[in-house]
Amino acid sequence: MAARHEQIAGELRVAIDRGDYPVGGRLPTEGELAEQYEVSRGTVRQALAALVAEGLVGSRQGTRRVVLGARRSQSFTELRSFAQWARAAGHKATGRVVETARRPASTEDALRLQLPTGAEVLYVLRVRGLDGQPALLERTVYAGWIADAVERIEPDCESVTQRLLDKVGVVFAHGEHVIDTLAAGTRDAELLGVRRGTPLLRVRRVTTAHAGRPVEWSDDRYRPGTVTFRIHNSIGANPLVRQPGE
Repeated sequence: MAARHEQIAGELRVAIDRGDYPVGGRLPTEGELAEQYEVSRGTVRQALAALVAEGLVGSRQGTRRVVLGARRSQSFTELRSFAQWARAAGHKATGRVVETARRPASTEDALRLQLPTGAEVLYVLRVRGLDGQPALLERTVYAGWIADAVERIEPDCESVTQRLLDKVGVVFAHGEHVIDTLAAGTRDAELLGVRRGTPLLRVRRVTTAHAGRPVEWSDDRYRPGTVTFRIHNSIGANPLVRQPGE
């Protein structure tokens, strides 16, 4: 069960998306929110901190927070779990495995997962849904050491990330993401319910555990209009790196 501050943050996200608090408008004060949700101001501050990190509300404290945006967005810290992000934002995520196979690691698999070429890996093609509509195709390759645990997960599991944490204690601690676009091929178009050639947002990611051991790499393709991505940078911290197209 989500912590109370996560529940409050989720309810506030839904209210912002719904237009209860329009862009440029202000949220109730911390005291008003604490009274509304029957929690301490500290809990309210935790909830608001999540909205600030996502760019939904302003960061100025001591006054009512200004609403900066109402678009359904996903921060880079949440990229590891589509289902966790959807649930926190008040949306319903689903998952359906279309294809799964053990196979020898390709050159790309070996490079991304730091494996010898030909080592056994597990390939999974999964369709993710958002509020009843197809939203995302995940083509994920798991390192052989975690393959058995992944295969034991039911095909319609909402969050593989959470299940691996709960069952085998694997924490997805670090991620590297490359974002670009590509046109939907025949199979992508069929699974996502779009026309062939429709532009898709693609996120290629490599996820590692705390000690730096690669767990998976994935080619994720989003149906247009499902999510946007935001990057927060400053003069002291710039996580965005430009590179030539591949």
